[in-house]
Amino acid sequence: MAEETFFGLAGIMVLGILAQWIAWRIGLPSILLLLVFGFIAGPVTGFLDPDAVFGRLLFPVVSFSVAVILFEGGLSLKLAELRETGRVVHRLITIGALATWFLAAAASNLILGLDMPFSVLLGAILVVSGPTVIIPLLRHVRPAGRVASVLRWEGILIDPVGALLAVLVYEAILAGRFGEMGVVALSGILKTLLIGGALGGLGAFFMVLFLRRYWIPDFLQSPVTLMVVIAVFTASNMLQPESGLLTVTVMGIVLANQGRVKVRHIIEFKENLRVLLISGLFILLAARLDMADLEYLSIRSFVFLLVLILLVRPVSVLLSTLGTELRWRERVFLSLIYPRGIVAAAVASVFALGLAGAGHPQAELLVPLTFMVIVGTVAVYGLGARVVARWLRVARPSPQGVLIVGAHPWAVAIAKALMAEGFRVLITDTNWYKVRSARMEGVPVYYGSILSESVFQDIDLEGIGKLLALTSNDSVNSLATLHFEDEFGSSEVYQLRPQSEDRGVAGAPKHLHGRYLFGPEIDFRYLARCFAKGAVIKKTNITEEFGFDDFKKMYGEEAVPLFLITEDKRLVVFTADREITPKPGQTILSLVFEARETEREDGRRDMGIESKRDYA
Repeated sequence: MAEETFFGLAGIMVLGILAQWIAWRIGLPSILLLLVFGFIAGPVTGFLDPDAVFGRLLFPVVSFSVAVILFEGGLSLKLAELRETGRVVHRLITIGALATWFLAAAASNLILGLDMPFSVLLGAILVVSGPTVIIPLLRHVRPAGRVASVLRWEGILIDPVGALLAVLVYEAILAGRFGEMGVVALSGILKTLLIGGALGGLGAFFMVLFLRRYWIPDFLQSPVTLMVVIAVFTASNMLQPESGLLTVTVMGIVLANQGRVKVRHIIEFKENLRVLLISGLFILLAARLDMADLEYLSIRSFVFLLVLILLVRPVSVLLSTLGTELRWRERVFLSLIYPRGIVAAAVASVFALGLAGAGHPQAELLVPLTFMVIVGTVAVYGLGARVVARWLRVARPSPQGVLIVGAHPWAVAIAKALMAEGFRVLITDTNWYKVRSARMEGVPVYYGSILSESVFQDIDLEGIGKLLALTSNDSVNSLATLHFEDEFGSSEVYQLRPQSEDRGVAGAPKHLHGRYLFGPEIDFRYLARCFAKGAVIKKTNITEEFGFDDFKKMYGEEAVPLFLITEDKRLVVFTADREITPKPGQTILSLVFEARETEREDGRRDMGIESKRDYA
């Protein structure tokens, strides 16, 4: 038994993270692969049996995990976004939720033949979407502007709403009071709003108080936050079933939008935890399926799925967006995105057990139908949403723009060269005269510290995906790359090689600096002296007739390749940690001395340049 539990836990972790990594490598939605891996590990091969591994702890573990995911989702919500989208979000989680509930219930009754109480219950369960599916899908599709904000807010707030509706219907069915469900629902909703708002706000208040007065050491801040989340979630559920989801969401939103204490490190911890929890949850719940459950699926089931995708969601969005400022393209895209996730699966699994134990007919249909909708919506939206977003022109392209730290003249020259190739560039500095000079040359600028906490709100990073730290201050360069590592990823934050390393001083550990730009011997002084001696940034097209070897022969060792532009307009930065060989059809932006071939050797001696090492 212990050995089965050991291998089961290890299998969940390995399969979950492996599925996430493979999905990233091949460009598929991670949720789709997680479901496939879980189904193969569970019902297909029998390798993983979640009930045997966790026993009675399975659903408490799932509930606590969902609570943490919703809290982290709340931390990602900024109230400032609601100035533009608040009206739409409010309608989607009220009018839209009621429309989805009613239409899904009617479809399950008419198409699937479920009796009315079970149809209403299934409809309530299918109101739920959630951050477990919405956030990975948004990362995959990259919708622009208001659409992303609306989907994120709706996906996080709809979980407590849908779960509450499902619980109220479930309790009415078990108590035999289905006819009085309207009164029960209204009472339950009011209690949930009161308890969720009060406990969520109270949890956030105590966290802010303790952090502000330094009553929690740094190394305990994330664990204590997790403890408070679990505590208020449990207390809320004891007072009102399933109100804990709203409680932790409110707590996350309040913490994210207060200005008294910094919670960035807590957000980073919860983001990492979210990936682990989502990976494990999808593996767990997909592995709980039984091959016998497939027998309940039929043509009617797939017709029901199509009705949810092609009728229920579009009608819900139409009713919710009438009279709003959204463009028709944005409304169409919202109509084509509504996957179901972990909360729907967990609620259906728990309710099926309770209803089957009470002897209710059709209880065995609840889990296979819910999972069919989860798998179907994730597959359809995951595979088709990116295509539709591009067709509707509401998707952001892969961000190839550059944020440059340092507005000295040769950094401005680099910025202008990139802008000439069609890349978005923003240059920032704390020196007003340098910023003004850059602006006069037509380069977009931001005047302020790149290290400030507000920089992520002050700077529009739309289309920007790389950071180049080009200042003469090595510490600022390193701190800037660390500051933006979570925003762009560690592979897309770059800095100049520290000048201190030239004097024999040991360099900083790898995790404390970005990738070194342009080459192992290139630092601020070297580039400054090159530009002072007349070096220019030159564009060179690599062809079959003129390859990279020809480029090096023409411009010699003193040439510094800076950027590679691929045929599909991706920007690749030359760095010290990898060797890039440009291919025909690609373009190089490089720093060269344009001396005539016959004067090259004399020119190099006259300028005092023997090799890059001369500047080290």
